[in-house]
Amino acid sequence: MTTVNRVIGAVRAAPRRTTATAAAVALLSLLGYAALRHLSHVSMVDAMVYQAEGAAVAHGRDLYELRVGAYALPATYPPFSAMLFAPAAFLSFGALRVTMTLVNLAELAVVAALSCRLAGWPSRPLRPAAVLLVTGLGVWLEPVWTTLRYGQINLLILALVLWDLTLPESSRLKGVGIGLAAGLKVTPGIFVVYLLLTRRFRAAATAAASCAGTVLVGLLVLPGASWDFWTKDLYDTTRVGKEYIVDNQSLRGMADRLLHSTHTGTSTLLLVAVVAVAGLTLAVLTERRCADMPRAHAWAGMTVAITMVLVSPISWTHHWVWCVPLLVLLAAEARAERRRGRPGWAGHRWRVVLTATALCFCSFAMWFVPHKAWHGVQMSYWFEPAASVYPLFGLGFLLLVAVRVRTRLRPGTRPLPAADPQDAPEAPEAPEAPEAHGASALGARPGATARP
Repeated sequence: MTTVNRVIGAVRAAPRRTTATAAAVALLSLLGYAALRHLSHVSMVDAMVYQAEGAAVAHGRDLYELRVGAYALPATYPPFSAMLFAPAAFLSFGALRVTMTLVNLAELAVVAALSCRLAGWPSRPLRPAAVLLVTGLGVWLEPVWTTLRYGQINLLILALVLWDLTLPESSRLKGVGIGLAAGLKVTPGIFVVYLLLTRRFRAAATAAASCAGTVLVGLLVLPGASWDFWTKDLYDTTRVGKEYIVDNQSLRGMADRLLHSTHTGTSTLLLVAVVAVAGLTLAVLTERRCADMPRAHAWAGMTVAITMVLVSPISWTHHWVWCVPLLVLLAAEARAERRRGRPGWAGHRWRVVLTATALCFCSFAMWFVPHKAWHGVQMSYWFEPAASVYPLFGLGFLLLVAVRVRTRLRPGTRPLPAADPQDAPEAPEAPEAPEAHGASALGARPGATARP
């Protein structure tokens, strides 16, 4: 009995040891990030824009006429976003820098926890360790690094949508997070379309009402600014920045660079329309027709997210923070693949995809392109893949989803298990845990600014 008790005690202590190790790794990573950040003299220029927006709201100045810094950066998000920054007007910029950094790191931890919940991985005893690792190591992902460097709010928007995706279908709050995210930044509104197409009509109505509420608050507090934004400024992409520069990792930015144009026309609009329809169709098929596929709800949500950043006219590199939940999802697939122990390529493909995705978002490839010396948009075709690494990845991801959907819908295909085994080292032969499939099982840039 003594030996048995020792084994049981070792098994129970394993998650604690894993969590302690993960905490040490995360702390070392964050200390390394802090040192490098200090040496690189981060400007946090977008936080400067947010502070100016807050001051405009607090002191009754024209919100959309303000210009900030050496590059005359304007406000580009809805008035409701600017209202949230009114308290920033009363902080010194040094205090704002510290506050924004700490808030973003906290939001990264929330995103990590919600990502694990959405993917239903790992098992609950090991989940704190996973959250610590994603938080500590996530700062080296280029979209997260750039979000922290500029003082952006992308992680807040991501957290709102992820929270919504992990709510149970029965929750009355289902749709609120998506609606608030759309009120802060218009593009998450594509998730309302996704809710409609998947017949979640109550959630779609809640999301629309939540977004409308933010618009109404803006109209009541800032009627002039709201009229200007919703009738004019929203449709003027030149306010946001030059769409052909490497900072813009959308399909339009890629097409502009490829065609050596400052603003491609109908052909690019057609490409964007096709990708938008294809992405939403794949998300719906994944959700509605491939319900037996492990983590189908998570795959559908990531498909909508990648489609969103692809088809947006301007998607700065930091808008691709969706790589965080995507990497968690791929890690869950890789772990399930390892548990199944398939021979050959079938037993390694998800680990290859996970590694390639991590390398893509840690590469900082677009910043190695000699973009500061451009005259117009003349750039060697040799630089095109590096200059458009994220949209190329996004198209590849949609192709991967299409292959998965086609395989699942093929007659005679044997369905995979509906869940992955528990990720518990002490019980490798334990029965499979219920998968967090679908929301019901889970319990569920203001100033996207022009770049120099």
